[in-house]
Amino acid sequence: MEGQENKPGDSWSDTESTGSSKRVAFSGPLTGPSVAYKRTSSYSSSTRSTMRIKDDDQYVEITLDVRDDTVSVQNIKGGDSETAMLASRLETKRPTLGSQLSFKLKQVSQELKRMTSSKSFNRIDRTKSGASRALNGLRFMTKSVGSEAWSEIDNRFNELAINGELPKSLFARCIGMESSEFAGELFDALARRRGITSTSITKGELREFWEQIIDESFDARLQIFFDMVDKNADGRITGKEVKEIIALSASANKLSKIQEDAEEYAALIMEELDPDNLGYIELYNLEMLLLQAPNQASAPNRVTDSRVLSQLLSQKLVPTKEHNPIKRAYRSLRYFVEDNWKRIWVISLWLAICAALFAWKFIQYRQRAVFHIMGYCVTTAKGAAETLKFNMAIILLPVCRNTITWLRSKTKLGGVVPFDDNVNFHKVIAVGIAIGVVLHAGAHLTCDFPKLLHATDAEYEPMKPFFGEVRPNNYWWFVKGTEGWTGVVMVVLMIIAFTLAQPWFRRNRLNLPKTIKRLTGFNAFWYSHHLFVIVYVLFIIHGYYLYLSKEWYKKTTWMYLAVPVLLYACERLIRAFRSGYKTVRILKVAVYPGNVLALQMSKPQGFKYTSGQYIYVNCSVISPFQWHPFSITSAPGDDYLSIHIRTAGDWTLQLKNIFSKICQPPSVDQSGLLRADMRQSNNKIRLPRLLIDGPYGAPAQDYKQYDVLLLVGLGIGATPLISIVKDVLNNIKEQKDIENGVADKNSKPFVTKRAYFYWVTREQGSFEWFRGVMDEVAENDRDRVIELHNYCTSVYEEGDARSALITMLQDLNHAKNGVDIVSGTRVKTHFARPNWRNVLKHVAVNHPDQRVGVFYCGAQGLVGELRRLSQDFSRKTTTKFDFHKENF
Repeated sequence: MEGQENKPGDSWSDTESTGSSKRVAFSGPLTGPSVAYKRTSSYSSSTRSTMRIKDDDQYVEITLDVRDDTVSVQNIKGGDSETAMLASRLETKRPTLGSQLSFKLKQVSQELKRMTSSKSFNRIDRTKSGASRALNGLRFMTKSVGSEAWSEIDNRFNELAINGELPKSLFARCIGMESSEFAGELFDALARRRGITSTSITKGELREFWEQIIDESFDARLQIFFDMVDKNADGRITGKEVKEIIALSASANKLSKIQEDAEEYAALIMEELDPDNLGYIELYNLEMLLLQAPNQASAPNRVTDSRVLSQLLSQKLVPTKEHNPIKRAYRSLRYFVEDNWKRIWVISLWLAICAALFAWKFIQYRQRAVFHIMGYCVTTAKGAAETLKFNMAIILLPVCRNTITWLRSKTKLGGVVPFDDNVNFHKVIAVGIAIGVVLHAGAHLTCDFPKLLHATDAEYEPMKPFFGEVRPNNYWWFVKGTEGWTGVVMVVLMIIAFTLAQPWFRRNRLNLPKTIKRLTGFNAFWYSHHLFVIVYVLFIIHGYYLYLSKEWYKKTTWMYLAVPVLLYACERLIRAFRSGYKTVRILKVAVYPGNVLALQMSKPQGFKYTSGQYIYVNCSVISPFQWHPFSITSAPGDDYLSIHIRTAGDWTLQLKNIFSKICQPPSVDQSGLLRADMRQSNNKIRLPRLLIDGPYGAPAQDYKQYDVLLLVGLGIGATPLISIVKDVLNNIKEQKDIENGVADKNSKPFVTKRAYFYWVTREQGSFEWFRGVMDEVAENDRDRVIELHNYCTSVYEEGDARSALITMLQDLNHAKNGVDIVSGTRVKTHFARPNWRNVLKHVAVNHPDQRVGVFYCGAQGLVGELRRLSQDFSRKTTTKFDFHKENF
C-alpha cells in the first residue's frame, strides 16, 4: 500500500477541501503495505483522508477523519462487516498519531490480505438490489423518526424519571416502542456497549441511546442487533444466544409456535452459519445472511416484469386536481353515476313511488271536511300512512332469499338490479318506515286528536259518522280504541326491533352492565326481528279499524300486503320443508386456533351450489327456531359440504362447546387443536342434529363472469373466497384430466384464467384453518394460475429489527424444507398489511385491457379503500376493476 496525492484524472478518488479540511487518498495492492502519511496543511486542525485497498480489480475505500489527537472512521465503501470491524482498529486517541496510524494501516492491510485469501470469505456487493433493500432494514422503531422526535421523548423522560433517572422497565414507554420485552433487551445491549451496569439511565445516556437507535447507518443498526444477541459481549454468538433472540423476536411478533420451536430454529441458523461446527457465529456471518437472503416479504410489491409499463402506470395514477370547480364537480358527479347507476335508479324509483303515494293521500284529504278541523296534520298523517303500507309490503322482498337467488342465477336482471345490496335496501326501507311512523303517529297523537277534542259542535257535526254521535271527551278515548292501542303496541315493538338491530347492540360493541348485555347480541336481534310477525297482524287490524274510512274498498292495507306476505310465507314454508329432509351427517369436526369450528358434512342428495354462496344452519339442541348463515368453504366438485364458524356470539359459542366435547387432540401430522373424524371412528359418538337450508346467492358467486379474479379476505372473511380458490383448483385438475383423456372434453369451459388471493389475518394460528387448501394449490397449480399471498399483521413489517430474524428463519426453512415457519404451509407469509395500491397496480400491469372481478369479504374498514382504488384504476388504466363486497 502506498500513499499518493489525488489527481484530477483519478477515477477512483477525489479531493475535497472545505475550510481547513483536505482529503488524501491511499491506494495499492494487498502486498506488503507501505504507508506514507503527512499533514497537508500547517494551519489545519483536522484532515480527512481516504485510503483505498486494492485486491485484483476491487477496492475497499476507508475515509478517516484525522485530528490533532484522534483518528475516526467516517465511511467505508466496499468490503463487508469484517472489513468494518478491522477498520475500527484504525481509530486512536493517542497523541503519537503518525506512528500509530502507520502501524495500524499496516496491520489492517495484512489482515485484509489474509481474509481475501480465505476460501470462506465472500464479498458482498451492496449495490445489488437485494442488498440495497436490506441496507434500509433493521429499524428499531415502527415509524420513521428523526432527531425532531427527541423533544417528545424528553418530555416523557421528565414525566417518567425517578430521581433524575429512567428505569429500564419504563424505557419502552419512554421511546414509544410497543414491545416492552424487546425494548428491555435493546436497553441491555446499548448499556453493555457503554459499560453501564445500572438498571437506570440519565437523560444524557438516554439521548445517546436514542441517537444510536435512529442512526441511519445499516452497520450501526447491525451492531446493535448483534449486541442484543451477544449477551456476554465476546464478539461471538452461541446457539443458546441465538435461541434466546429467536424466542424474543417470536414473542414480540406474537408467533407462539415459533417461540415453542426456538431450539429447532436456532439449530437451523447455526447449521447454516457455522458449517465448521465451531459452536459460534460472528458479526459478518449475520450480515451475510441478512444481505444475501432473498427478500420475500415484499414480493407483491416488487416491480413486475414489465418495468416500463409499471412506471407509466404510476404516472397515470398521480392525482391531478381540476382547478375549474364546475368541471371538478361535473367529473365527480359523472364518476358517482358511473359507479352507482344501479343503486340510483332503484332508490329513485322507490322515492318517486313514496312521494306519489304521499301526495295522492295528501291531496285527497285536503279536499275532505276533516281538513277544516285537523288541518294539515291529518293530511300529513294520511300521506305518511300510505307510504307505510307500501314500505311494510316491499321490506319483505329483499329478505326473500330463494327468490333473489333464483333471479340472480336464472335471469339477466343482475345486469340492472343490484341484488348484492338487498340487505342495504332492506335497511333503507326500514329508515323510510321509521320516518313514516314518526309522521303518522306524531301527527295523530300531538295534533289531530287534540284538535278534535277542542272542536266546536258545528265543526264536529261532519265527524259523527266516524267518531260517533257523542264527541270524545278525553284523550284516553283515542288511545284505548282498537285503532289506538294497536298503533301504540306496533310503535313499541318497532322501536325494540330497530334498536336491537343496530350494530352496537347486535355485535355487542357497547360496554354495558352484564344484566343489560344479556339482552343484546345476535340472539336478541334474531328474536326481536321476529316480533314483526305480531306487528304485521296488528298492522292489518289497525288498517281495518280506520277512523276516517268505513268502506271496505278504501281499507287498502291488506291489498298492499297480500302478495309480499304470501311470497314471504311461501319462502318460509319452502325453507321449513327443504330443511326437514336436508338433515346432514357430520363427517369431520375440527376446532382451530382463533376459536374457529370447522364442520365437514355429507352433501344432501340433489344439493347443488356455486362457490361463494352460503347456507343457513340450525342446531335444535341450542334452539329449534334459530337459523344462522355461514359461507360454504368446500367447492362444488367436492363430495362433502364444509363450513368454518368463528365464535362471535352466544349461539356460535354454544355450538363450539358442544362439538368440542366430542373431539380429541390431533396427531402429530394433523392441524387443529381438537378434531374428530366420524368415518374413522369405531365408537358411535352421539352428535347433535344439524339442519341446513340453502344455498343462497351472494356477491362472490358472480366470480365466473371474470377471466381474472382478485380475492381479498380479512380473517374469517376468507371463507367464501376459499371455496372459489378450491373451485379454480378443481378446474385446473379437470383440465389436466381432459388433456390426459380421462375427463369429458365436452365439459363447459371454465372462464377464470387467473386468480390472485390475498388473505390478511392477525394471528399465526389462523393459517391452520385452510392449511390443506394452501398446500393443495402449491402442489397442483404448476402453471401458477392461482397466486396466493398470506399476510400476518402481528409481525412487524419488513425492515423492522423485531422481525429481521423471523425473515431470516423464514428464508432458511423454506429453502431447506419448503415450508413457511409462520403459516406452516408451502406458501410464504408476508408481514404487516399489504399496500393495496401496489396490489391493484400489480394486477393492472399484468392484465391490460381486461376486466378484473374484485371480491372482498371482511371488516367494513377496508371497503372504502378497495372500492376507491378499484374505481381509480378503472378510470385511469385500460384494466377495469369491478368491486363486489360480501355482506359480513
